[in-house]
Amino acid sequence: MLNNSCLIIAGEKSGEEHALSFLPSLIEQIPDCDFFGVGGDEMKNHGVECLYHLRDFSSWGFSEVIGKIPFYFRAMTKLLGEVEKRRTKVAILIDFQDFNMRLAKKLKSRGVEVLYYVAPQAWAWKPWRAKAMQRDVNTLFTILPFEKKWFLDRGVKHVYSAPHPLFFHYKEEVISRKLEKSFDEVKENTRILILPGSRNFEVKNLLPLFIKAIKLIHGEVELGIVHSPNVSQELYRPFLKDCSNIFDHSKLPDALEWAHLALAASGTVTLSCALFQVPTVVCYKTSLLNEFIFSNCLSYDGPISLANIVHEEIVFPEFLQNSVSDFNISEVLKKWITEENSFNLVKEKLKETLSLISGDQEGVVSHMRKVMDKAFTKEGENEL
Repeated sequence: MLNNSCLIIAGEKSGEEHALSFLPSLIEQIPDCDFFGVGGDEMKNHGVECLYHLRDFSSWGFSEVIGKIPFYFRAMTKLLGEVEKRRTKVAILIDFQDFNMRLAKKLKSRGVEVLYYVAPQAWAWKPWRAKAMQRDVNTLFTILPFEKKWFLDRGVKHVYSAPHPLFFHYKEEVISRKLEKSFDEVKENTRILILPGSRNFEVKNLLPLFIKAIKLIHGEVELGIVHSPNVSQELYRPFLKDCSNIFDHSKLPDALEWAHLALAASGTVTLSCALFQVPTVVCYKTSLLNEFIFSNCLSYDGPISLANIVHEEIVFPEFLQNSVSDFNISEVLKKWITEENSFNLVKEKLKETLSLISGDQEGVVSHMRKVMDKAFTKEGENEL
């Protein structure tokens, strides 16, 4: 008896969030397909049979990954056994690179159509992974504008540019909110938003410097800060007296609509700043060990902030490691506050951000459904 099934692997919370950008619509369009694999509560709520929960599957840091290697081998064996038992012909593998790329190779050898969602950042870390993608993946989905061409140039035949998750998350907000702010308004009473990061070490390293930098600016300045629930609240406490507006992380769109300028730790939030058209100074300061690893293992020498990576140019000034100083940060802020052309130039560039992350014209769900319909039809013909 024909059983239309699809293996789906989201081994981390971020992977589940990626899945939710297409999975509900895909399930609605192919109601007779059984989805099974690895995911979290939200995927289960949409009908996915989770053989493993992502909280047990995910790991953080080199030592934790090493300790879980036997678990991953057992899990891969079980998942492949289920693929053979269910005669599964399609798999959607989401991020989780080390596990999913090994799984992709084994699935391809079993005749499974592999859809790999969110290409690994091979252009930064491991360029040789493009060859593995060419060999083991039928369709590769990318979420950064330049990645499609990068993988196509390296022999990956079927590359599809999917909208970035923030496109789905913020599209309506960006369109509906008041983001136009005149230079005269900024100059008269500057509102600066502080986004010091979502990890303790980021806030500890950057928040004091951000406050010092702002105090070097002359004129009327109003401060706001977004605090993360993942960070010890004690790290914020000494600086809250300087901030007249304190935003919860869930109110980020409100904070960005309020802000004229921002100071941010490097991360996804820089793309949010770009979407909401807020000129931002981006800073990154990590340990000497991490700096050594990045310097010696990273083949990529382009911009580090996601906003600049998307724009493929330095739209937001970046300060890394020793260049992160209150003086350097304040000089950029002063320039934006006092030079109308400098401020307007950045604002004009940022208006392009939403379209840059919108992806190809054909929807992700439409493309996936075509692949699945073809695979299921072929399996049905083999049944006759």
